Amino acid sequence: MSLTKFIYHKILGWKFQGDFDRSIKKSVLIVVPHTSYVDFVLSILVRRILKIQINFVGKKELFKAPFGWYFKWMGGEPLNREKAQNKVEAIANVFAEHEEFRLAIAPEGTRKKVDAWKTGYYYIALAANVPIIPIGLDYSTKIMHIGEAFYPTGNIEEDEKFFRNFFKGMVGKVPEYT
Repeated sequence: MSLTKFIYHKILGWKFQGDFDRSIKKSVLIVVPHTSYVDFVLSILVRRILKIQINFVGKKELFKAPFGWYFKWMGGEPLNREKAQNKVEAIANVFAEHEEFRLAIAPEGTRKKVDAWKTGYYYIALAANVPIIPIGLDYSTKIMHIGEAFYPTGNIEEDEKFFRNFFKGMVGKVPEYT
């Protein structure tokens, strides 16, 4: 057993359910509920155990010295946002620049409780023509759920019902923010 598996399974007591379809090289991963920095740590461990590339985007200033190399190594991609280009278009263009790119996003947009998700994840998937894969973090059972790829239809209200159903009953690290 690798050190990463030992930490994730034995020390932290977590499991994961599901896996990624390796033939899908590009996707938007929505990670819910996002209530703690620990979510990032768990995701990094699972990414290493499953040996799959998972990415994130950040403002280009993050990728300068002294930590720029670290963010790149962790799967980060600098976002060059020109004045004439909106964020959705800019991120969709990042997909076009890579053969393999799985963008992890927390649609809540914060670690606090929200009534509605931000919709950028959805429109990024549409613009980049990639599926959305739901990733659920359930601290009540210590299971990370990896869902099936879902191709957005363009009807966000109906599609979000599917995602809300997937995440139903999952409890975040800070339950009151779930």
